[in-house]
Formats: sequence, structure tokens, C-alpha cells
Amino acid sequence: MEENMEEGQNSKGCFECCVKCLGVLPYASLFATILLYAGVALFCGCGHEALSGTATILQNYFEVVRAPVETLDVLTMIDILKYVIYGVAAAFFVYGILLMVEGFFTTGAIRDLYGDFKITACGRCVSAWFIMLTYIFFLAWLGVTAFTSLPVFMYFNIWTICQNTTVVEGANLCLDLRQFGMVTIGEERKVCTGSEKFFKMCESNELDMTFHLFVCALAGAGAAVIAMASAATVLIRNNVLLTSQSLGKYCTRF
Repeated sequence: MEENMEEGQNSKGCFECCVKCLGVLPYASLFATILLYAGVALFCGCGHEALSGTATILQNYFEVVRAPVETLDVLTMIDILKYVIYGVAAAFFVYGILLMVEGFFTTGAIRDLYGDFKITACGRCVSAWFIMLTYIFFLAWLGVTAFTSLPVFMYFNIWTICQNTTVVEGANLCLDLRQFGMVTIGEERKVCTGSEKFFKMCESNELDMTFHLFVCALAGAGAAVIAMASAATVLIRNNVLLTSQSLGKYCTRF
């Protein structure tokens, strides 16, 4: 009988411990971090492969050759964008960890575990700096989303022309890279609808795959925008509550 009572008390204590641990979790910050990681991973992974597919299309069907080292051409710019993607992935991996740490330490449920504490001036400055950084990242991802929509629009037009080859069969439409600023005015790099290269490009897997990869990269950038907006909202709310109620009991659980 006593053993059963001890087991019941132990199980009750374990249950209370689990409930307390779940109460400590900053759910809104956790949601923003997971969404941020998912969006950045989607953008970086799909964007990297889409850039590689773009380089393959330019070299195989538009006969774009790599310029000398001292010249900045479209293929070199693609390589630079790939390195930028590597930096973005590493930077936001660290930022996601900092976002979770900030969420844990501004969660009011921590007080139940570690006792009373008061927010200091240094803590308020760190929170304000983190809010400003998050807002800057939000604006940056808005710009990235707008920039990513450009290749999506361009590939959508090309993909639509390829899907309607019978409609444009009589017309002489050409895809000229000079219109997109990818080559200089003196270089003529174009593919017309009636040419063999055009049909090969439309039938290839590179065009369809690259288009859909850019669409996925755009979706990832949009997810990162939503994550930044959510994180900024959470940080502002927690900072206001911690600043205004630092002398009283608060429990944000954000």
C-alpha cells in the first residue's frame, strides 16, 4: 500500500515537472524560429540549385562563356550569389539560436523556476537592440522576396512560351539576354522560337526544374518574412511587459 502511494507521488511529481517544463517554453518564439529555419533552408537550398540551373541554361542554350577573371560577367555574378547564400544560411542559423535564447529569458515562466528577478538597464538595452536587428532583417527579407520574384517572373514567361509552342509557331519571338542586362549590348545571345535550341531548351529538364526551384525559393523568402514579423511582434510585446511590469508579477509565455 505504501509502495503504491510512493509510486503515485513520484508519478505526480514527474507530471508536475513536465507541466512546468512545458510552461517555460516560449511558444511564439519557438514558432518564429522553426518558421525562420524552414524558410531560410528552403530559400538557400532551392536558390542555390536554381542558380546552378540558370548557369547551365545560359551555357548550353545561349552559348554564354565565362569571361576572364578580371571581368564581372553573369556567370561570375551567379557564383557570387551562391557565396552570399552560404553566408545567409550561416548567419541566420546563429540568429535563430539567439532568437530562442532571447525568447527563453524574456518568458515570465522562468521566474517560477529561478525566483524573483528584476530586469536591468542592460537587459532592456539588449532587448531593444534585438528588436531593432529583427526589424532590419524583416526589411532585408522583404527586399530579398522582391528580388527573388524577378527570376520567377522571367522563367514564368519563358515556361509559358514553351507550353504554348503551337500558338507561337507562326510568330518569330526571341529571348534576348540583352533585354535582361545579362550581357553587354555588343553581345548577341538570343534564342528564337523556331530554332532547334529553343525546342531543346523547352524539352530539357533544366528549364522546368529551375523555374520551380525559383518558385520554392520565393516561398522560402516569404516564410522568412512572416517569421521576422512574428519575431518582431513577440520581442516588442515581451520588452514592453518586462519594462512596465519589472516590479510586479508577469507571465508572458511568449
